[in-house]
Amino acid sequence: MRYHQAGKIPQKRHTIFKSEDDKFYYEQLFGTEGFHGVSALLYHIHRPTQIKKIGAAKDVSPKVAVEKNVAPRRFQGKNVSPENDFLDSRKILMFNNDLKMGLAKPLQSMDYFYKNGECDELFFVHEGEGILKTMLGNLTFSKGDYLIIPRGTVYQMELKSGNSVFLFLESHSPIYTPKRYRNEFGQLLEHSPFCERDIEAPEFVEPKDEKGDFLIKVKKENQITDFVYATHPFDVVGWDGFFYPYKFNIGNFEPITGRVHLPPPIHQNFEAHNFVICSFVARMYDYHPQAIPAPYNHSNIDSDEVLFYTEGNFMSRNHIDLMDFTLHPGGIVHGPHPGAMERSIGKKFTEECAVMVDPFRPLKLTEEAMNIEDKTYETSWLEE
Repeated sequence: MRYHQAGKIPQKRHTIFKSEDDKFYYEQLFGTEGFHGVSALLYHIHRPTQIKKIGAAKDVSPKVAVEKNVAPRRFQGKNVSPENDFLDSRKILMFNNDLKMGLAKPLQSMDYFYKNGECDELFFVHEGEGILKTMLGNLTFSKGDYLIIPRGTVYQMELKSGNSVFLFLESHSPIYTPKRYRNEFGQLLEHSPFCERDIEAPEFVEPKDEKGDFLIKVKKENQITDFVYATHPFDVVGWDGFFYPYKFNIGNFEPITGRVHLPPPIHQNFEAHNFVICSFVARMYDYHPQAIPAPYNHSNIDSDEVLFYTEGNFMSRNHIDLMDFTLHPGGIVHGPHPGAMERSIGKKFTEECAVMVDPFRPLKLTEEAMNIEDKTYETSWLEE
């Protein structure tokens, strides 16, 4: 992240700041990891603490179907059912103590506000367009966008079409750009596959000076609780800092290529505690005269591997549909499907696009996942 400033802020932090009609603005420190992590300072028209009512909590714990998975799996995302409500549409397929991930097909925009009180959120837009409205400003999104939403962000999702599809991920640790792409000052290095120009901060919008009943659904400890506040949460007149939602389009990821096949870390886009997120994009294949573009067989001893297929044909797999997830558990060797290695030889370019998540602790599988599983996948490497 880099420093960003929007709206009106005082010259000095933690000092008196008033409106033109001599009313106080109210400062809020917004950040993670106590007072050590990245943060931003927000300035509200009203105190952001005015709770009118707290409702009953709704349990949304994922229902475990497979506690300890050792089998390769394919989950067919096209069979995930859409839901009218945005939160109801989020179907968790896989999770561990570090993250939850799944697919969402919401049909309607949110008529309430939402805040994840313990997890950063990542949305990858597989299909659809709309506006992510937050207390820090708006992000217009469309197909191929990553939306990174820090924990504690109050937001609404406004959808422009009824066929929206999102890969979503909740992280119990902050989601950052990889440290190896940055220098000691935090600037992205010349060999990074993207730069600061590719990262879009929220567009500032005029604050909402409104009183009434404002419903914010808050998620914490696998429960969603209704909080009713007395003032509109989007009453921020200005803010500055390093902690804010942002957008990054997968098309701005510049692939790293070589003479022979390079391992998956070259595709890394984000990192968090105990997992990484990679972007596979259209790219030139390896250019050694004897190169085999298809990946070699590998075991991933210390991590599971999840791929979400969003565009094109993935050259190492047979019979994969868009919106599919494949899961290859750590410790079990996997590699190209029969014929994929041979087909790749001599090819110069690929149009494939996929998101990969590599967790360093095993994933548990939910009932939602098992309802959309292709049962034939685990034996699909047998030669005829």
